[in-house]
Amino acid sequence: MYEVLAEVVRNGFVESRHYGSVAGLAPDGTLAYTRGNPQETVLPRSTTKPFQAAACLAAGAPLTGERLAIAAGSHTGEDFHVKTVEAILADAGLHGGALRCPATWPEDEPTRDALVRAGLGESRERMNCSGKHAAMLAACVANDWPLDTYLDPGHPLQQGVRTTMADCAGENPSPVAVDGCGAPLFGLTLVGLARAARSLTAAQDGPSRAVADAMRAHPEYVGGTGHVNTEIMRALPGVVAKGGAEGVLVAATAEGHAVAVKVIDGSPRATTAIALRALAALGADTAPAAALGTVPVLGGGRPVGEIRTTTEGTQ
Repeated sequence: MYEVLAEVVRNGFVESRHYGSVAGLAPDGTLAYTRGNPQETVLPRSTTKPFQAAACLAAGAPLTGERLAIAAGSHTGEDFHVKTVEAILADAGLHGGALRCPATWPEDEPTRDALVRAGLGESRERMNCSGKHAAMLAACVANDWPLDTYLDPGHPLQQGVRTTMADCAGENPSPVAVDGCGAPLFGLTLVGLARAARSLTAAQDGPSRAVADAMRAHPEYVGGTGHVNTEIMRALPGVVAKGGAEGVLVAATAEGHAVAVKVIDGSPRATTAIALRALAALGADTAPAAALGTVPVLGGGRPVGEIRTTTEGTQ
């Protein structure tokens, strides 16, 4: 049964409620914080990108620094993001036409406006998943694997992704769906997703540690200007945070605390605040990110309330 994780309060009146589930792990890996139904399987959406990036790295994709961070991120389509995606492709002897993600406008509004003024349109490189797709193609080139079918669940690369996710989560990923970008999407329980998040910061070496280090060193490539994933990692050095569509988010500290959040109505607007509350309950120091712990509710352009997280057991 789901719990109320956050309330939208306008002028003292509870206008809306967000139900969902949370799984939180202590630094020793034990399940120490739960809300709702953390054993329920969810589709983790873009929270899986760090593990997809780790699988690409393990398969031989030559990714480091910003290139590895953008492979693990959902970028906002700014020019520096596109240049990095193009560089990954160019080093693999490819161009944007090899990408199989949809063409979209960038999520960053100033960049989108500049493209419109210049008479330009949507592109695959601006799509928030293009870093992941470029990394997948680079891994395919490194292994002489087929390029046209790299999104097939049976492709060697995607089988490697599934194996990586199973190893990180400690469970068999299921079911298999198709993500918004067209890539295979493997289901996990929230507990498994929290274990996977913890595996990034708990790893001493190898692809998972490399991905975590790249994300922490280059958070602007995981999100972008003003993106909440970028801001939480800047506020809390050592933390890895990655959100996904439909109200999913994971976060893990350098000490080994880890949380996985699923808001059942699919809204992401409270997921960061919910994750921060869970990390704090586990004993992590989240004070430097206090500004991200609530979301203002506006009326006439000024704050008249807030989206606030709830205490355990609130109905």
